[in-house]
Amino acid sequence: MNLRLTWVQPEDLVGHELRQAREDGRDATALAARWAAAGGPPAPETAGASATPRPDLRPLAEELLTALASLPTPLANREPTPLHDIQTLTNSRPTGTAVGKRPAGRWGLPLPERSRELGGGRAQPPPPGPGLPPRAHQDLPAPEPAGAAPHEAPRLHTRQGLGGEAPDGLRDRLHAAWLGRAAGCLLGKPVEKLPLSAIRALARATGNWPLSTWFTARGVPQGLLAAHPWNRRSATTSLTENIDGMPEDDDLNYPLLNLLLLQRYGRDFTTADVARLWLDELPAGRTFTAERVAYRNLLDGVEPPLTAVHRNPFREWIGAQIRADVHGWTHPGDPAAAAAQAYRDAVLTHTANGVYGAMFVAAVLATAATGTADVHQSLAAGLGVIPPRSRLAEAVRRGIGLARETTDFDTVVDRLHAELGGYHWVHAVPNAALLAAALTHADGDFSRSVCAAVSGGWDTDSNGATAGSVAGLLAGHPDRLPERWTAPLKNRLSTSVPSFDGVGFDTLAELTHREAVRP
Repeated sequence: MNLRLTWVQPEDLVGHELRQAREDGRDATALAARWAAAGGPPAPETAGASATPRPDLRPLAEELLTALASLPTPLANREPTPLHDIQTLTNSRPTGTAVGKRPAGRWGLPLPERSRELGGGRAQPPPPGPGLPPRAHQDLPAPEPAGAAPHEAPRLHTRQGLGGEAPDGLRDRLHAAWLGRAAGCLLGKPVEKLPLSAIRALARATGNWPLSTWFTARGVPQGLLAAHPWNRRSATTSLTENIDGMPEDDDLNYPLLNLLLLQRYGRDFTTADVARLWLDELPAGRTFTAERVAYRNLLDGVEPPLTAVHRNPFREWIGAQIRADVHGWTHPGDPAAAAAQAYRDAVLTHTANGVYGAMFVAAVLATAATGTADVHQSLAAGLGVIPPRSRLAEAVRRGIGLARETTDFDTVVDRLHAELGGYHWVHAVPNAALLAAALTHADGDFSRSVCAAVSGGWDTDSNGATAGSVAGLLAGHPDRLPERWTAPLKNRLSTSVPSFDGVGFDTLAELTHREAVRP
């Protein structure tokens, strides 16, 4: 074999699909035994391909993937993907018709799109997932009535309710959000894929624990670096001694793509429009996990939303969540409409909890973008748009609860890793819990938000990016972000997204603001 195409070759997907089956309650015991008996490898822990190529297993892998897809899951009705079923479980409504949008149905979904929603079902209690053992489920606070949360979500005005204008200062908040997303992402890049113990050891070796600034290799013992090397792709661009502007990262590429999406198709875009944009503007080699599978499916002639489910064991991972920022930024005060827009993007690649992660983040950001809500109200709004008994909602509530009751954030992280460590480190569920815990514990402080999110491990750059985006909005102005985070960015973003390479964050804020107020 001369080429290992990561994240898509069938023999590398079976282990991940078997893990996904355990997480969503499917009984794949017999299929797992067949795979093991044939010498099939387990799911790789960090890489997109198993250590040893096994093309001889491809026929069996294809057979097993088809069989796994046919297994029923007891979580399907409690964790639906169809939008109308999510609406039923959340009882959420948009706060009104946003400026520049034609009349919409429930949740602000453009009316023609409603005919293309997926099918649905009714709720049944699921067994505990593998990352939340029975005790952890019992410890979770009981869900509030649909749309409620420990902090009451604020009554938010739509742009229409503000006289047709965006909230005062929105452009500055967007500038701070772009900078915050970049800084948080960059902070997490060198330690992405490292275990929690390694992150702590590397930071402590330089006196940077609790984490408070960029990682550095200066002063780290060579033996420690040999045991826990920095992320190979990021080590030359994301340590304090070599940061020179914001390097390319998919956590920034996708917001750029979604800015293009709105410029090209407007807020009434469809999932098919997202697919068209990707094929036109997104290099396939810049996609990973669920996004690469969906891209492959598109090239194979599979149409949305089947692109999210056909041989896609990564459909509940974090990929859709990292695409959600622009959807929230451009709907200040209307978290339900932001979530509906994020939904249409997410279902190209994800289902269930993978979709909820995007909706949750979009709603949090839409609320924070008003300039009147605090972080706790913003998180409450996020919980209000996702099924309250889904694993992701339970995990978010758990993260918030632990952060409120525990002074030491390391203890919060240790508890989350103990309870949710059964999931893959890129899965949406544990990362959403960590994000919510970090934002809650930091109580709106920018530095504490990004440092807590990154110091908790798992998908460090993605969590740092989203935490920075939220905290940047809450800060309200780029000048209120500490200079140690913004100066190294040099107002310059590198990317392979056409026409954006070298763009400044001030320019991105202006372009995003135009989409937020565009008629």
